[in-house]
Amino acid sequence: MVTIGPGSGPQRTRSPLALAGLDAVLAVLIAVAVTVGAVRNNAAEGDQVSKTGTTSEGAPAAEPNGSAGFGTPEVDVFGRRVDVPSNPAGVALEQNPAGQQQQGTPGWLTAAPHPAKGEAVWQRVFGGPVVRFSTSDGPTRIEGRAAVGFAHTPQGAALAAEQIYWRTNANPRDRDMLVRLVQVTPHYLADYDRLVAEGKVSDRLPEKLRPLLFASDAFRIESYTEDTALIQFARKARETVDGQPTWVGMRLAVVWRDGDWKLTAVSGEQQVQIDSLRSIEGWTQW
Repeated sequence: MVTIGPGSGPQRTRSPLALAGLDAVLAVLIAVAVTVGAVRNNAAEGDQVSKTGTTSEGAPAAEPNGSAGFGTPEVDVFGRRVDVPSNPAGVALEQNPAGQQQQGTPGWLTAAPHPAKGEAVWQRVFGGPVVRFSTSDGPTRIEGRAAVGFAHTPQGAALAAEQIYWRTNANPRDRDMLVRLVQVTPHYLADYDRLVAEGKVSDRLPEKLRPLLFASDAFRIESYTEDTALIQFARKARETVDGQPTWVGMRLAVVWRDGDWKLTAVSGEQQVQIDSLRSIEGWTQW
């Protein structure tokens, strides 16, 4: 679990589990550890994921969006709008590539994808995770449970990393999606298949985690090449230190393969790094 001490800098802990599919529920518990305080990792047994969710009082009415596909929006614990698509996998937005950043320009590594806010920018998928959509850097389409067609840009890499991470964690037994969206090795798949066969991979995220799966606040491109990207994401925590907000940071890596970004699978030996953050100054806020 991540801990935050007054006056301390970032403190790090690591997930003891693989990233996508392998005991995904506990991976999510670790990602929201600071927010939850303490959550038992056996909470998934018997839980069901809601497809609709609870709408906060006073949420604005849904606005038309092309082919529709959205119900009444929700408001998360920080008062931010979250749209609920009729398709649990989400609704891709009409793309305008003119909004993409160009290599060599000041915003190449630091600009946020377009638009900054509005309907369908943040969507709750599979009744749980809240993920970012854009009109500039993808995804361009939803195929089954997968979001695909992310731009070959730093912004596209950031969008893809979070989208794929949460989609695979929300559908931990969907092997086809795992293989399609994650760069996995034969050894990784063998471990995954063994754990599934042993009944150690949950069917879905536990319902009691759903209110805690709100949007991330910001991202930071730590490294970027044409083939790889390492991105850190920050999610606000409910806890404060000396009256100031804190965040949970999580690093994800993607690789460019077959015309799209794929998440890099993390083995039990590598582990997922979680940071506690006292500031996100200099980060790119969504």
